[in-house]
Amino acid sequence: MRNVLYPKLAANNIKKNKKTYFPYLLTCLLTVMMFYDLLLVSTNPALNQMPGATDLRLILNFAVSITGGFSAIFLFYTNSFLIRQRKKEMGLYQVLGMDKKNLTKMMVWESIYTAGAGILGGILAGIVFGRLIFLVLLKLIRFDVAFRFSVEPEAILITAVLFGGIFLVVLLWNIFQVQRVNPVELLQGARKGEKEPKANWLIAVLGILLLGTGYYIAQTTESPLSAIVKFFIAVILVILGTYALFTAGSVALLKLLRKNKSYYYQTRHFISISGLIYRMKQNAVGLANICIMSTIVLVLVSVTASLYIGMEDIMNTRFKTEFSAVSGDTSLKNIETMNQIVEEELHNHGLQISYEQKYRYVPLSAMKQDNELEFDVDSGNGYDADAMRGMCVIPLADYNALEGTNVSLAQDEVLTYFPDEEFDSGEIVVGGETYHIKENLKESNLQKKKEANVTKNVYLIVADETAAEHMIQLYGPTRYPITMQYLLNFDMKGDEAAKSEALASMKTRMETNGEVSSCYVEYREAYAQEFYGVYGGFLFLGIFVGFLFLMATVLIIYYKQISEGYDDQERYQIMQKVGMSRKEVKGSIRSQILTVFFVPLLMAILHVTVAFKPITKLLLVFNLSDTHLSMVCTIAVAAVFAMFYVIVFAITSREYYKIVK
Repeated sequence: MRNVLYPKLAANNIKKNKKTYFPYLLTCLLTVMMFYDLLLVSTNPALNQMPGATDLRLILNFAVSITGGFSAIFLFYTNSFLIRQRKKEMGLYQVLGMDKKNLTKMMVWESIYTAGAGILGGILAGIVFGRLIFLVLLKLIRFDVAFRFSVEPEAILITAVLFGGIFLVVLLWNIFQVQRVNPVELLQGARKGEKEPKANWLIAVLGILLLGTGYYIAQTTESPLSAIVKFFIAVILVILGTYALFTAGSVALLKLLRKNKSYYYQTRHFISISGLIYRMKQNAVGLANICIMSTIVLVLVSVTASLYIGMEDIMNTRFKTEFSAVSGDTSLKNIETMNQIVEEELHNHGLQISYEQKYRYVPLSAMKQDNELEFDVDSGNGYDADAMRGMCVIPLADYNALEGTNVSLAQDEVLTYFPDEEFDSGEIVVGGETYHIKENLKESNLQKKKEANVTKNVYLIVADETAAEHMIQLYGPTRYPITMQYLLNFDMKGDEAAKSEALASMKTRMETNGEVSSCYVEYREAYAQEFYGVYGGFLFLGIFVGFLFLMATVLIIYYKQISEGYDDQERYQIMQKVGMSRKEVKGSIRSQILTVFFVPLLMAILHVTVAFKPITKLLLVFNLSDTHLSMVCTIAVAAVFAMFYVIVFAITSREYYKIVK
């Protein structure tokens, strides 16, 4: 009989506390399902059939790791809300005669039910919806391949072991929490710690400074290369500043509101303000978590959506022409062979060139300071991402052939072209030597103005090959020898199928057959599927991880409202007994909720607004230059999220009122 008592008691407890247990169980189920399906997709052998499989699998494995790690943190965190609400119940059981050993047995059975329902239900849901998730991924990556769908025992085992371990750690922590305190403390568990916190102005000011510094770094970042490092520094500062402001600044703000007599001494305000002050110590961390996770959802989904929608623009930026070939052999014979192969393939497939670039050049890099290009980055001002420039040195003869001009230059003269910035000087210092600028070019076929580049480019047209070779000497010795290269880019017009055949044939002849020496070829069509796989994978990651964080945000909001409802229940009942009307109660509740509920959302939107500039710089690393597209995606995601947030607010507020009335 005793063996049946604890399972029944545990089942009745879960049923009795369905308001708190059901959302938790649903979250467990969804988390397990997501992990299982991601694991199935990432290990599916069909991925090996597509171009870019390595990158896509890396993205999916990253998503698996994030889901697994976050699940452990999140389930442990949400469990703290459950155990807090159950402390009074646990204390009552002990007062009625149940010792801690028997209480532990009951908790073990509760954990068995919860873990069993979450793990088993999640795996079954994963099996049911797994095929749908496969189809979504295939749609995103635009790849037609038959995914073999099956129930994988290894994936089931990994999922069961991981989440079984998480639930075991949660159970041990709950037992420790109950075992270490006496029944009286458990009975008062919900009220424990309700003493007025002090307004720590030092931490509040520190929070403002941290937030301001993070915002300043974000707004002053110009180079995409520097944005990579500076953005993460800014993120850390903003996160720390957010927690400091919510933990200390919120208390300080509420106390300032309390000092405002005209505001505080209103029925709907004085009860809510006083209650919030007392609970802010435990409230603030939850609000900060909601703010941070909301920001993550907004940034992650908007960025991945921008990358996916702007994929065609990215491809056109990355591959400026349909065909590109670069050879390290600039001998006349090798160049003639490359051009001959192109002519033959175009003729054989009935195609014509619509746009062409071909010239010799020396690829270098330099640090720009005013009108000086410094080669030795280890001296002087050292490495500076904002000052870094991609430098291209071109002999005059090649420039004249490209532009159809007849310019002449002395040995100490150059033509300059700065497509990404303004430059107006009569001379330029390169590697310590001064050159007179005959003309600062405003337009050139070398590159379009303001074209998206991770690093800004500088083009120097020098007198001849000897002057170009002298630039290599000025640059100094490097690990890999720097030599002059020959570039051949072009677009074609004609039948698309003929284009595909011609491009593939040119690549084979130049790279594989040995007709051309030291040649590397790439063309847009060959990399299209790889792009779809990578950027489709990014969007898949954004949707999955975004949903995970959104689910966490909703659950934290829900538990925050429910736990505060139970805390406030007795207080509002007393207020009604001494004459406070239900209308006044509702007004006070609305004031309390609105005072803090939308603060995390507003802060999250502010974070995203400030972060927009460095995010657009980071997107340049992925060759996305369409700022308007990024803005539209960000606004759309923020609007949808805000609407969803309002719905959650309405539902949880109603539950709060049901508890306290």
